[in-house]
Amino acid sequence: MNENVKVVKELNSLLKGEYMAIEGYERFIQNLEDEEIKTELQRIQKDHKQHAILIAERIQNLGGRPVDGVGIMGEMAQAVDSIKNLPKQKDTRFILHDAYEGEQKGIQMAEEIAKGDLDKESEDLIKKILKEDRKHIKTLEKLLNQHH
Repeated sequence: MNENVKVVKELNSLLKGEYMAIEGYERFIQNLEDEEIKTELQRIQKDHKQHAILIAERIQNLGGRPVDGVGIMGEMAQAVDSIKNLPKQKDTRFILHDAYEGEQKGIQMAEEIAKGDLDKESEDLIKKILKEDRKHIKTLEKLLNQHH
């Protein structure tokens, strides 16, 4: 398999994760009443939108085609998750905890991808994204500590 094809496949997995984060934060923002927390989550969502743009551009520069959504498995996971959590969706602490867990999963996925055979530019991009995602974790931890 062409080296770029493998890298594109890995980056597309990461891109799907970014789309899941964007959609997840959209759900959280719609259900929050606290304006201060809503603003913080909008800022984090904006970072994920920027990450998606950067990953998509990298995929294109490698001659690949970026995915344009979470895919069927991602949609199914989101549907199950939203049904499971229906009664709690407006609870601020629950939303923050859910966002925190989502960020943790995203970081784990990106770390796994970063261990793979990537070109230097793609590896640097993932490291940059990971650095920002770790800042999100700190922000969410701070917000969770304020809302116990």
